Amino acid sequence: MNTVHHPISKASTFGWLLKREYWENRGGFLWAPLIAGAISLLMSLIGILLGLWGLNRAARNGSLHIDNENISINGLDLKLLTQRMDAQGMADLGNALDFTLLLGSLWPFVVLAFVVFFYCLGALYDDRRDRSILFWKSLPLSDTQTVLSKLVSALVVAPVIAVIASILTMFGFMLILSCVALAYGGNPITLIWGPASPLSLVASHLSWLPVYVLWGLPTAGWLLMWSAWAKSKPFLWGVMLPIFAGIIVATTKVMQLFDLTSGWFWQHIVGRLLLGTLPGSDVFYRMDQLRAVISDRDNLVTALAPVNQLAALKLPELWIGAAFGVLFIIIAIRLRRRAGEI
Repeated sequence: MNTVHHPISKASTFGWLLKREYWENRGGFLWAPLIAGAISLLMSLIGILLGLWGLNRAARNGSLHIDNENISINGLDLKLLTQRMDAQGMADLGNALDFTLLLGSLWPFVVLAFVVFFYCLGALYDDRRDRSILFWKSLPLSDTQTVLSKLVSALVVAPVIAVIASILTMFGFMLILSCVALAYGGNPITLIWGPASPLSLVASHLSWLPVYVLWGLPTAGWLLMWSAWAKSKPFLWGVMLPIFAGIIVATTKVMQLFDLTSGWFWQHIVGRLLLGTLPGSDVFYRMDQLRAVISDRDNLVTALAPVNQLAALKLPELWIGAAFGVLFIIIAIRLRRRAGEI
């Protein structure tokens, strides 16, 4: 009986490597952002219940006023509050809802920053520490595929899951508000879903993804490089080395020789090496651009529109950092090729 062997394509092999990274790090990639979103919803619910308790108490005591009229109804009537609200009040309500939705949806991104940072720091080191690198090197897998699978897992897979968790958190919060509105005589469509702009915020989160991939590349590459090189304690090399360099530069004032301050070194060197996995860290590099947008428009959704998110792609710091990130990845691949037992 003749057996036909079908060669496995590189794309299929890379896909299996991504699945491996996901299953080995599912706790950080999947459950951590979902749990962070759930905690955000729980705290929001507690805050809403406490706020409603206070408003109900004020309404019963007759200390709640609308248009100089006392409201002493049986509890809080959101329908009455909505009827008394003019167009500007509804617009302000929409902005307040959008701001609250944005804050609530940030929790998965905060977790993402730590997950990606420590994942990159240990991704290649852990294989050598537990000697599983010997097993993986015995398989028909190239070191380039292995390192790139870890890079894509950190900068694409994990952020996509975090965005999904963030979107679920937003709509979960709106469902909570809708239930509260129904319970107190309000119409969720006119009071919650109409004024708010959840779909615009979803578009904003999705448009942020390509910015994160490029902005986080130097940090991910830097950490993966030390993860592939360090024989022990990659944290000291990957984190303390740039921090110590920043301290030395600040104390010696060497940057004055280039007509620059030590703050420039901390922002453009140390910050780019260590803070790239923090979502939104690019904001500190385009404050002038954002001030112009915010000063012209007081609408949060407009300020966070995809066109403004993608404007970060015009930053020279992004592309210079990405180039160094590619260099770090190349070094990490070469180091892994020569990796042996610790």
